[in-house]
Amino acid sequence: MSLVYLGALLFSLGGSVLLDWRFRLTFWRDARKAFWTMTLGIVFFIIWDLFGIALGIFFRGVTDLMTGILLAPELPLEEPFFLALLCYTTLNVLGAVAVRERKAAA
Repeated sequence: MSLVYLGALLFSLGGSVLLDWRFRLTFWRDARKAFWTMTLGIVFFIIWDLFGIALGIFFRGVTDLMTGILLAPELPLEEPFFLALLCYTTLNVLGAVAVRERKAAA
C-alpha cells in the first residue's frame, strides 16, 4: 500500500486551491455555485465510471503507487480525488478566462 498517487492528487488540489484564492477564480468568487458545480461534476463522473466498470470498459490498473483501497469493485479510493482535481482545474481555467475577458472589456 502506497500513498504516492493520493498524495500527488492532494498536493495538486492544494495548488488549485492556492490559485483559486490568489486570483479569486471560483470558490473565492462564488462559493455556493462552485460547490454545486464541483459536486455535480464529481457525481456525474463517478456514475460514468460505474457504468464503464459495469460494461467492462474501465478497470483498475495494478500499481504500487496506489493505496489498493477500493470504494466499489474496480473503483479505487483515489478516483474521487482525481475527479475533484479534474473538475476544479476546469473551473479554475474557466474562471481565469472570465477574469481575463472582464479585464479586457474594462
